[in-house]
Amino acid sequence: MPEFSSSFTLHEPALTEFKVSVLLVDDQLIIAEAIRRMLSDQQDIEFHYVTDATQALDTALRLQPTVILQDLVLPGIDGFALIQLYRENAALAHVPVIVLSAKDDPKLKAHSFAVGANDYVVKLPDRLELLARIRYHSNAHISRLQRDQAFRFLRESQKNLADANIELQKLAALDGLTGIANRRRFDETLQFEWQRGQRDKTPLSLLFCDIDHFKSYNDHFGHLAGDLCLKKVAAVLTEHLKRPADLAARYGGEEFALILPETEAAGALLIAEACRRHLEGLQIENPAASTGIVTISIGVATIVPSPDSTVEQLINRADQALYAAKRGGRNSVLSAADVED
Repeated sequence: MPEFSSSFTLHEPALTEFKVSVLLVDDQLIIAEAIRRMLSDQQDIEFHYVTDATQALDTALRLQPTVILQDLVLPGIDGFALIQLYRENAALAHVPVIVLSAKDDPKLKAHSFAVGANDYVVKLPDRLELLARIRYHSNAHISRLQRDQAFRFLRESQKNLADANIELQKLAALDGLTGIANRRRFDETLQFEWQRGQRDKTPLSLLFCDIDHFKSYNDHFGHLAGDLCLKKVAAVLTEHLKRPADLAARYGGEEFALILPETEAAGALLIAEACRRHLEGLQIENPAASTGIVTISIGVATIVPSPDSTVEQLINRADQALYAAKRGGRNSVLSAADVED
């Protein structure tokens, strides 16, 4: 996902392209050659092998294979003990291990799984079966690697959200374009914070933010520029979050939302105004706007959750305040209290 610097230059981290990589550990060269031939026409599979089992651990650490094919009967080291060594090493703990055994023995199978193997086949297996098992275990491992990589990028781009926001850093809960929370995460978080506010009798503030004249901006500059604009707005909103529990989310289209637990109306208005000024200060050109630049309108609503009120009421109040700000000329912050007075 994109990483935003204080100057709002977007840096796209280079994603690692993972490839299926097989490491065979077997002291018999004839087995290594047979496996190599089985895989030789598979352009997307790298094949490596070691016949000296004492080198298996170091080789696996260096190559980082997506699957290890492991013989059990090895000179110099017990095959079960070698699997345990993989599992005890953090860099190899989750690499799938397929045992290649000469025996179809239930006890050997059971012990293999007990020490950490993921699969067990009798050598030499059918070529199609071996390919299927290699791809199945490798794809699962690659998915795990990709997920872990995405989490690392995410933590780098949202350092200011601290520990509590790590729970929000799940791929299924993120907006794919801006990298902030998506609508699903917004709904979950608002419900959670509502219940917490009701229990603790603390105020909960909600900000609805809409980019002014965004459709015209998109039409004039194109969708790539529009996407970049959305990312910059998301970065602005994220930068002004003050507490770990605060959440910035893409609500839909060009509309964003901020959830601010334990925040009084006055504090929420200060944050809203800081966001508005920050975006205005970027001076992003927008010929369709009367100001000539990209601006944002924000509606603010605050409530102390209680059995007599609902989440929907808070959402409606913030929404009404936002549209009142839009009708009043845009590039402004308006409190729901002012709309209702």
